[in-house]
Amino acid sequence: MTGFLNVLLVGLLLGGIYSLISIGLNLIFGVLRVVNFAQGALVMIGMYSTVFLYYRLGLDPYVALFLVTPAMFLLGMVLYRLILQPLQNEPMMQIFATFGLLIVAENVILGFTRGEGFSVATSFSRVVFPVGPLNVSAVRLGALVAATLITIGLTLFLRTTMAGKSIRAVIQDRQAARMMGINVERTYLLTFGLGSAFAGMAAALLTPIYTLSPGLGDNFILPAFAVVVLGGLGSVTGAYLGGLLVGIVESFAGFYIDPSLKQAIWFVILIVVLILRPQGLMGQVGAEEVGLREQR
Repeated sequence: MTGFLNVLLVGLLLGGIYSLISIGLNLIFGVLRVVNFAQGALVMIGMYSTVFLYYRLGLDPYVALFLVTPAMFLLGMVLYRLILQPLQNEPMMQIFATFGLLIVAENVILGFTRGEGFSVATSFSRVVFPVGPLNVSAVRLGALVAATLITIGLTLFLRTTMAGKSIRAVIQDRQAARMMGINVERTYLLTFGLGSAFAGMAAALLTPIYTLSPGLGDNFILPAFAVVVLGGLGSVTGAYLGGLLVGIVESFAGFYIDPSLKQAIWFVILIVVLILRPQGLMGQVGAEEVGLREQR
């Protein structure tokens, strides 16, 4: 029984990491209808920025978070304005552009670091909390708690603020939103900035967990896309629950079946969900069809 609980706990903590990375990606995907490969690069840039602040200024990653997050928000808006907005009527070109951003970011960081790995040890890195017979890592628990709080906060933002309601309207039908007087282009800009800010927030929280390398963003992007599809287009709660589901499935598959097949298992589940429920677990029926109609 203890082994089962331990695997479940590992899955939940891993799912918290996936949720943390996927929330911003799902927001961008739901509003802009862009498969944003650059999200992994944004997380990687945020992590290297956190490491820079740690080594140069001595800032703890949990303090650097308050600098990295707004900086990534501004970077996201600049990237959208200079690269994605000019390609607004070319959705396929936008996808290629985000993939290009991923490659450029990886190679620039590789040029600066020469492939050297970096790691950060904080005062919480060795802290564990006993939960019955199990021990929980403080930094991984922090990622799960942060993902939960971000989900609650972003849900409240989308439901109670005018900017949030504009984002929800664009997710449901951008043409109708434009007819109702919503500035869709400004909503795009705000959304990409927010998605990038969440990537920076995730980066600061994940820096104490992972050893940094230029290709680290690639490790996040596939699970993040799986989470987005499972959770549902534009659903923040869906991204959170989808991340937990992917983490739990990966943990149990790796322990009880074969570690080399752990990702294959949740991709099989992903295919089944797409066949039976294309809108995802918590997505709105027809949302993906609206996106397709608008791209034609």
